[in-house]
Amino acid sequence: MKRFSFFLTGVFLLLAANSNSQNLQRFHRKATLVDTHNDALSELVLEGKDLAQPLNVGHSDLYRWRAGGMNIQFMSVFTGDKARNKEGYYADANQEIDSLSILVLRNHEQLALARNMKEIKRGMRLKKLVMLIGVEGGHMIEDDMAKLEALAKRGMCYLTLTWNNSTSWASSAMDEYAVDAGTKTMNKGLNEFGKNVVRRLNELGIMVDLSHVGEKTFYDALAVSSKPVILSHSSVYNICPVFRNVTDDQIRAVAANKGVICINFYAGFISAAYDQRITSLQGEGRKQIQDSILKVVGGDSTRMLKIWSDYRDKELDAVRPGVKEVVDHIEYIVKLVGDDYVGLGADYDGVTSVPIGLEDVSTYPKITEELMRRGFSRRSVKKILGKNVLRVMKANMP
Repeated sequence: MKRFSFFLTGVFLLLAANSNSQNLQRFHRKATLVDTHNDALSELVLEGKDLAQPLNVGHSDLYRWRAGGMNIQFMSVFTGDKARNKEGYYADANQEIDSLSILVLRNHEQLALARNMKEIKRGMRLKKLVMLIGVEGGHMIEDDMAKLEALAKRGMCYLTLTWNNSTSWASSAMDEYAVDAGTKTMNKGLNEFGKNVVRRLNELGIMVDLSHVGEKTFYDALAVSSKPVILSHSSVYNICPVFRNVTDDQIRAVAANKGVICINFYAGFISAAYDQRITSLQGEGRKQIQDSILKVVGGDSTRMLKIWSDYRDKELDAVRPGVKEVVDHIEYIVKLVGDDYVGLGADYDGVTSVPIGLEDVSTYPKITEELMRRGFSRRSVKKILGKNVLRVMKANMP
């Protein structure tokens, strides 16, 4: 009889767990999920991958977006400090927008490309995955306001003022960090052209994105902007002190501006331990380890590289963060300034390592699960999953 009682208790617990899981999935599906940064255009589409097909590479495809409950995905239009096309950065930007337009046209029953709130609402009403354009790096306007206007007409919804490379009118976080370290000389912040870029973005209804920018540029832009700003893929400096993350003062400044900070999932921006470990495995540290392995294997470089790769992966996996560490960044901002100023900007397909449990775009429900486990209200979770970003979009878009 006692065994039967234990059996029934186990059955009831299993049923309760299944019911809770179903309720959580139902809640996650009903919420509007917005991610403000995904690099699949440059990392997958330009390499010939079809995002409408199930892929066994990268972090993103339509099937995995659907599994993750995605409603609105900002697609990053990105090129690095060296242009792909001989015509330059602006041509690179248009090439990626063309590739996104073709993807949507070929899959118009499932995808919608939106430029304003009306088109976003229409796409969602038709139960399509709504895609928006975020241009990552002011170098793509090539110091030409006419090119900014042209990208706006093509559907640019935010412009990240810099990538890691500074422009003639705005300094990046990477370069400002180098100036402070004494390894580079340059003028920090926005010049007058840069301030006019911010003003024109406000007039056009395009969000000013302050991820990647240096602190001086950050505060200069906030002083000029008449609209709420976005940080499309940045995390918390006080948890993981790297140049790309934002300080408490910056978080408070974004809250005062009524903007939103969207958490980046890159393991090295989430975990200080991971950042320290990967830094130790680069440069001279990497050379010393590889030289030691090379001696052991008698100079066989192929064996050395295989052993090195396995060793590196094992070292990094030992300190790779998980879902809880990502939510720590969300919770930090909520505790500091409230639940109106944080969202999600995972940077999938733009990073080399993601947290355990968040391996691709199908895993967003785990963020919802962890938020609920910590006692966040349904109202707060909805804000974090997408409502905060939608509020900033509405405040900017005409």
